[in-house]
Amino acid sequence: MAAQVQAFHDTTTGTMTYVVYEEDGKPCAVIDSVLDYDGKSGHTGTTSADKVIAFIQAHGLTVDWLLETHAHADHLSAAPYLNAQLGGKIAIGESIRAVQKVFKPIFNLETSFKLDGSQFHHLFADNEVFNIGNIQVTALHVPGHTPADMAYRIDDMVFVGDTLFMPDIGSARCDFPGGSAPTLYRSVRKLLALPDDTKIYVCHDYPPPERTAQWVATVADHRHHNLHVHDGISEEEFVAMRTARDATLEMPTLILPAIQVNIRAGALPEPEANGVRYLKIPVNTL
Repeated sequence: MAAQVQAFHDTTTGTMTYVVYEEDGKPCAVIDSVLDYDGKSGHTGTTSADKVIAFIQAHGLTVDWLLETHAHADHLSAAPYLNAQLGGKIAIGESIRAVQKVFKPIFNLETSFKLDGSQFHHLFADNEVFNIGNIQVTALHVPGHTPADMAYRIDDMVFVGDTLFMPDIGSARCDFPGGSAPTLYRSVRKLLALPDDTKIYVCHDYPPPERTAQWVATVADHRHHNLHVHDGISEEEFVAMRTARDATLEMPTLILPAIQVNIRAGALPEPEANGVRYLKIPVNTL
């Protein structure tokens, strides 16, 4: 039986969370979950994650994996909350170690914070094969947006994180620490070498006013119509465009709280002596 996909769109952050499963009563994976976070008050919430939990419970699914495509800069991961409620191994690509190495000094994290990715239950190597029940998955390293971006290929589907957006939006920025426009171009071309009918599921959509949010398009759609990387666009052209565009972009609203949480596999910092957890805001740094 082919894998089934249920998508959840978080309108606040534009994030798509996916539940991938074979059929009711079988194992599933959750890809790119969202913990609600109010930047004005510093309060967290679980409304988005609870919708995912309700679906999983209604279909009698068990959670094998809580997959992250990368250390997101635009939302906090709800993986620890889902793990506490439903179980499942929290996993990301093994290059998360490079991201941790970059951001530990930026946030002056505690000396005990390890740079080995051990905050996650599993780190995937490029082309590593694993299973969601009977569903076979291949983890693909697709760096460029960050050094640690992963895509997950299942049958004729691939969940690409921020490597690609919908064709009319294009591609992700590459100006975060460790990002690389040439590397992103090569990762995209690797994805677009998959069969034309492969369905690409994106992690975010920021739709123009004339359409509603969407999250899936085929490889053929991207090869013919992707605004930034359609067939015929050279690496040099892409890098020039991406570099110029990135220079005009504001930082994501939640990058400062999100990164320091997501490199911890979604865990909040430990409470201090007064019982309160604190996130850091580095001033004049990023």
